[in-house]
Amino acid sequence: MTYDMNDAELPRGSDLIPDGSFAKVTMTLRPGGVDGEGDADRGLLKAAKTPGSDVRMLDCEFTVSGGPHVRRKFWQMFTVAGGKVDENGVSIGWKITKGTLRAMIDSALGLDPQDMSEAARGKRVLRGLADFNGITFAAKIKVEPASDPRYGDSNRLERVVLPNEPEWQRIMAGEAVPAQPSRATARAAQPAFPAANTTPAWGGNSRPMSPAAPAPAWGQPAPAAASAGALSMHPQPAQPAQPASAAAPMGGPSWLNG
Repeated sequence: MTYDMNDAELPRGSDLIPDGSFAKVTMTLRPGGVDGEGDADRGLLKAAKTPGSDVRMLDCEFTVSGGPHVRRKFWQMFTVAGGKVDENGVSIGWKITKGTLRAMIDSALGLDPQDMSEAARGKRVLRGLADFNGITFAAKIKVEPASDPRYGDSNRLERVVLPNEPEWQRIMAGEAVPAQPSRATARAAQPAFPAANTTPAWGGNSRPMSPAAPAPAWGQPAPAAASAGALSMHPQPAQPAQPASAAAPMGGPSWLNG
């Protein structure tokens, strides 16, 4: 048997996504073998490598799903427990992560961040962190300089782009939006290999997500009636608001029933 390699796709270069780029991205959670607080998060978290550390993190892979950098990937850890605490004993890392995760929901579902109606609040109630697996939202990406000269710079999520920002609709439609380099990281991105904590998906734990956490609705195909550029789970205008007590059914997040 012979193999004809002439029609094989050439490998992508090791160059980074330019600093300040906007893109629609899909986040995949890579289980780290440490249990979270609920059944949905069994084996989901990853322990810090520092001996004696109580930090637990989400190991996230981001894949650009639209625009000029489509199919490009980058990786990032988010603290969900442990580490330094505030005056109330709450993990400071978790408070920062929680704000980012809420922004992801608002961006993915087209929710106004200031909307605190019962319907909007219900859509922000989750069974577990595993429900974020497969969420697609608008992002601004930065280039983070390497702290160790042995490694190259790497891409990171600078922030989530929200529906009340002018770039959001264009990003979610997959259009090319001019980059806005960050002041703190504005520098020429040199070709680089991923940093030490940006292991590709095949180098991580390949154990599938817990069966107790089926993929939320943002991982399902968009309905036929959805307008161009709209998310698969963009709230329907005619949908009546539900009481908060009924917004998080046992079968999954509220947007599964939207």
